[in-house]
Amino acid sequence: MLFLICNTVKDKIKHIFFDLDRTLWDFDRNTREALYELCEKYNLFETGVNDFEDFYNVFNDKNDFCWQLYRENRMTKNHLRIARFRMVMKHYGYTPNGMARKFAKDFLELSPTKTGMFDGAVDTLKYLNKKYSLHIITNGFEEVQHIKLKSAGIDHFFEHIITSERAGHKKPDERIFTFAMQLSNAKAEESLMVGDDPNVDIIGAYAAGMHTVLFDPNDKFAQGKATHRITHLEELIQML
Repeated sequence: MLFLICNTVKDKIKHIFFDLDRTLWDFDRNTREALYELCEKYNLFETGVNDFEDFYNVFNDKNDFCWQLYRENRMTKNHLRIARFRMVMKHYGYTPNGMARKFAKDFLELSPTKTGMFDGAVDTLKYLNKKYSLHIITNGFEEVQHIKLKSAGIDHFFEHIITSERAGHKKPDERIFTFAMQLSNAKAEESLMVGDDPNVDIIGAYAAGMHTVLFDPNDKFAQGKATHRITHLEELIQML
């Protein structure tokens, strides 16, 4: 069921902040494509990887683990980039260091060039861009996120790209949301955050006083602290 934002709130909204990965940019689809190409490049299907779905799932598990440590400031950016692949290669019995470094380098060059977007993302941005100031708030790496936006052809929609590296704080820390609003000359009551992770995007934005929309395309989460919950991006057009 679609819940419309009441007019008193809708009339106040001037700035919409989006998460990027798994909200606009289809991280899972694009990562899958990049990993498959690299498995072929390094002949992994002939030397130990019998099931790509298993390889993809192992990567997701290790990647999520490393990103959690990164958000908690228990792992550095450079360590994360290699550690996730070192864990994957070790899982499959490869000598991890050499292969992991090559794989990590190629993945960081290839994956951001993938252009898969969630259905309705571009049309939604076109509509909202006429009425609101749009911005990105992401924990993704500075150089990588800019490549993703440009490759997907959506960089021109956004006035500010706020990364955790630029802000000095990572979501869900409310300070990255406060930094984003200060940079954009936005007040909390004028700001709407749209993201896919209730524990990273929504909790932090809620703490900063922003209105929030949880994007839940697979219908996995309860609404929780989100002001609204949607399963398709074009619901934002109807809401706003």
